[in-house]
Amino acid sequence: MSKICYICGKRPVAGRRIKRSGLAKKKGGVGQRITGISRRRFLPNLQRVNAIIDGRRKRVRVCTKCLKAGKIKKAVRSSKNL
Repeated sequence: MSKICYICGKRPVAGRRIKRSGLAKKKGGVGQRITGISRRRFLPNLQRVNAIIDGRRKRVRVCTKCLKAGKIKKAVRSSKNL
C-alpha cells in the first residue's frame, strides 16, 4: 500500500538530518560545526478507515488531518453478533 492520503494526496516528503559537534558559542565554546548530513523522510500520519465513498463501504488510508476536519464519512460497524 502506498503512503498517500486518499483525500488530500499528502505523501512522504524528503529532508535531511544534520549532525553537529562542538560546544555552542554562548556556552563558552568555539561554535558548532556540521559533521554529517544524512537523508530522511517525513511520513504522513495515515490511518486505515472504513469510509462511505460513492454510497459504498470502502477501506482507505486517510491522514489524521483529514479525519479531524471531517472530510470523510466513516462507515458504521455492522452488528452481526448482537
